[in-house]
Amino acid sequence: MNTFNKIMMALAASALAISAQAQVTVSEAWVRATVSQQKATGAFMQIKSVKDARLLEVRSPVAGVAEIHKMEMADNMMKMRAVDGVDLPAGKMVELKPGAYHVMLLDLKAQVKEGDVVPVTLVVEGKDKKRETIQVKAIVKPLNQATQQ
Repeated sequence: MNTFNKIMMALAASALAISAQAQVTVSEAWVRATVSQQKATGAFMQIKSVKDARLLEVRSPVAGVAEIHKMEMADNMMKMRAVDGVDLPAGKMVELKPGAYHVMLLDLKAQVKEGDVVPVTLVVEGKDKKRETIQVKAIVKPLNQATQQ
């Protein structure tokens, strides 16, 4: 194989790797600011997957524990609970937002302040059981921020 063909194959492999990494996109990521000594907050974002997938895991270095949670009405009371994942239907925007599915950052290591940037790692699994890790940088918004922008 000549040098030109080797270069073309390397470029093609790189393009495939890049497109494989772009199966899931995240936008509008933000975290609610905390007050001093507060040990928990929420992270919110929009997630879109090219193929059917499932958000399985979340991590952040600012928290001792990060979990996927769901809020819902049950017996006329709003309840929040950890869930094992969130389905990401192909081509559909899934919004993690206050009062619904969201990420809980628990056992915070320090106060998160408006304007800070919080790194969050998402682990998504496709129907083929292949996992993708997505690094997200979520901006910290004011404590009273109820919805995105």
